Amino acid sequence: MPNSFCRKLRPLLATCLLISCFSLTGVAADPVPAEPTLRWWKGNMHTHSLWSDGDDFPEMIAEWYRTQDYNFLVISDHNVLGLGQRWMKQTAIAKRGGQSALAKYKARFGGSWVETRGEGDDLEVRLKPFDEFRYLLENRGQFILIPGEEVSDRAAGKPIHMNASNVGEVLKPMGGATPVEAMSNNLRAVEEQAKRLGREILMHLNHPNFGWAITAEEMAQVTSEQFFEVYNGHPGVNHLGDATRPSIEHMWDIANTMRLTVLEASPLLGLATDDSHDYHDGMLSRSISGRGWVMVRSEYLTPEHLIQALRRGDFYASSGVSLEEVTFDPESRTLTVQIDPEADATYTTQFIGTRIAPDADKTLMPAKEKIGIEFAKQEGNVATYTMQPGDLYVRATVTSSEGADRPSFKDQKKQAWTQPVGYETR
Repeated sequence: MPNSFCRKLRPLLATCLLISCFSLTGVAADPVPAEPTLRWWKGNMHTHSLWSDGDDFPEMIAEWYRTQDYNFLVISDHNVLGLGQRWMKQTAIAKRGGQSALAKYKARFGGSWVETRGEGDDLEVRLKPFDEFRYLLENRGQFILIPGEEVSDRAAGKPIHMNASNVGEVLKPMGGATPVEAMSNNLRAVEEQAKRLGREILMHLNHPNFGWAITAEEMAQVTSEQFFEVYNGHPGVNHLGDATRPSIEHMWDIANTMRLTVLEASPLLGLATDDSHDYHDGMLSRSISGRGWVMVRSEYLTPEHLIQALRRGDFYASSGVSLEEVTFDPESRTLTVQIDPEADATYTTQFIGTRIAPDADKTLMPAKEKIGIEFAKQEGNVATYTMQPGDLYVRATVTSSEGADRPSFKDQKKQAWTQPVGYETR
């Protein structure tokens, strides 16, 4: 009788323990509930590994992002998808700056996972392909890996780099006589692959000021492109512009003003990314992890649902500021931003856009001094702006009083950027 009683009691005790754990942690037992609600998912969409010019193994890179509370990661090596068999000499890994990469790789994943051959200067390490290592790292409803490629092209002697997320096959750089032609050709190749494979693929323009390659006007002209990097964490991308060339953020406003007037097209949406290459010495002068990310609002953590939310503009970009809520009321034309504050930080929200006279010809570009101006500035954790007659669009830039944790340029503050809203396309 006692043993029978214990057997009957065990399921009840297990249920009570599960309920207790739920009440203590606030986390449901099923990470994919039947009726999920919209929530924010954190991700980096621009990452390099030893498959191209990074200095660490992709498993180690993904493990860092997973343990830093990211929900998704796009590994986007240059003109390669990380498929098939590939071995790399330890001397080549060390030459890139990864002298300790192999030792750390073995310490984390064990000798039975890490494959080597040869000895001494001939020692080689096998680079695991994406479809092999992803199953070691993904966690249902919490962390996923998305296949990507940085399509690294050139036009008129300038670097034209574009990232494809959730790509199914390697994309060959298509080239072109001009940056506009090269961007258009590569976007067309993505569209063709997506249609042929029945797959959601998102392509975005990388670091337009890198090598001073792409102007705001050229960004505007490729109207099939919907996304670009308003912040890229690589120190060499000329984020702030210079004395004669605009910052990347102001390029956003120039391009969107041109799209909404002369070109009669939808505006560009802004992403923030790491563009990480260096994972060992932690030097701020290198392209390290944890500088820029997107927060995407979706019910499900899948590549398809994330891409659909990005296309809707239901996301914001960040280099350190977290937002609880971003809403736009189309009736009152009011944008509201609610910040998730850090303990000692204060916040300034700038509402930025382009304003023309209400009776102006909307097929003409306004004067330079009317492009990307500050409509309003507010302090505090909640900020609102109601659009005025003549406002072509509005977006918000939120700046913290706290410096960036891993700055990519001098005196950088933590920021967040919302997407342009309130526009009309003809």
